[in-house]
Amino acid sequence: MRWDELEEEPCSMARTIGVIGDRWTLLILRECFLRTRRFEGFQSALGITRHLLAERLKKLVRQGVLRRVPYQEAPKRHEYILTQKGLDLYPIMMAIVHWGDTHMVDERGRPLLHQHRKCGKNFDPVMVCSECGEPLSAKEVHTHPGPGARSTPAAKAPEKAKPRRKAA
Repeated sequence: MRWDELEEEPCSMARTIGVIGDRWTLLILRECFLRTRRFEGFQSALGITRHLLAERLKKLVRQGVLRRVPYQEAPKRHEYILTQKGLDLYPIMMAIVHWGDTHMVDERGRPLLHQHRKCGKNFDPVMVCSECGEPLSAKEVHTHPGPGARSTPAAKAPEKAKPRRKAA
């Protein structure tokens, strides 16, 4: 599997990593969810070079994660706004934040708190089953090949254990 070909892999994880899987892209997305929209705002918040920022923003626009919208004519300047495809990354971003809040905070605690506007409470993101609403953990999930799976050893269903022969 080559890094520059991940978007072509028959694997949802690999394809997603092909779009958002480098540190600068994830930090740009963080800023988008914190409502940064302008090139200078991203550059100031991240300390990223202009060239690298322009490259990452172009990729996110090309992939349909961001929309480039002019906000000034002379000189021409643009804002970068999350599309629905981009907004759909919110659970991923919140899962990363939650992991960081759980495992990477120092004695000062969480750097940001997230408040639900509807109920007014600070919250921790949780993942639940879309069918029954129960919280999910890795131990409670089974995977099996879907219609887009490739016929490879990694995509095959697990084999049942063969019975052991009795020693003579």
